[in-house]
Amino acid sequence: MHGWRWLACAALLLAAPAAPAAPGAPFEDTIAQRVLACTGCHGSQGRATADGYYPRIAGKPSGYLFNQLRAFRDGRRHYELMAGLLAPLDDAYLREIAGHFAALTLPYAAPTPASESAPVLRVGEALVRRGDPGRGLPACAACHGAALTGRAPHIAGLLGLPRDYLNAQLGAWQVGKRRADAPDCMAKVAALLRADEIGAVSAWLAAQPVPTLATAPTDAAALPIACGGAGAVPAVLGAASTPAR
Repeated sequence: MHGWRWLACAALLLAAPAAPAAPGAPFEDTIAQRVLACTGCHGSQGRATADGYYPRIAGKPSGYLFNQLRAFRDGRRHYELMAGLLAPLDDAYLREIAGHFAALTLPYAAPTPASESAPVLRVGEALVRRGDPGRGLPACAACHGAALTGRAPHIAGLLGLPRDYLNAQLGAWQVGKRRADAPDCMAKVAALLRADEIGAVSAWLAAQPVPTLATAPTDAAALPIACGGAGAVPAVLGAASTPAR
């Protein structure tokens, strides 16, 4: 993103909510107007673009979006442009941004057919659906929901995301470039995956259609692994869930 574009984005996000607009000015002092700064990368209304890296943010659970915004601002996720835009913003404003995008229920684009072989896709589906109990690797569906559309308010869906983005995020967790609130469940999961398994999981997920009603149901079922970002610890450890933040 060029310097002028970054400055324009920052100006939108930092616009004071209480500042009156000048007579005749086209700017509307609303959260929808201010978050236009986000759509330069994340696409119109947060639907994502075709570049294969920036994810869709429209319709993701508000708690998940808030946690990610906070992680970029506080240095647990590393991307200079996001960190720069979010550095001056407090938690209340981040919650407002998260709530805006979470409320957008928009259609998903059709997935791109997978180019990988059937055996590779079968490996990916098996890991997503069943995990690998022998290695202590939980299934993706155990946390992200049987429909893989997430669990409100803190766990995002895995469908409708580009393969390159999925690969990049799993790799970032493996090398510590992406971190969540402790205990960091995804860091533990990613550490158990081989490079070829990451590719298989990403390829299978990216090729799946998104259900027509891709909402993330609120689900209080225990998670199979301690997960600070979801505000929960698993019942199998004999501990109760901690309050959601």
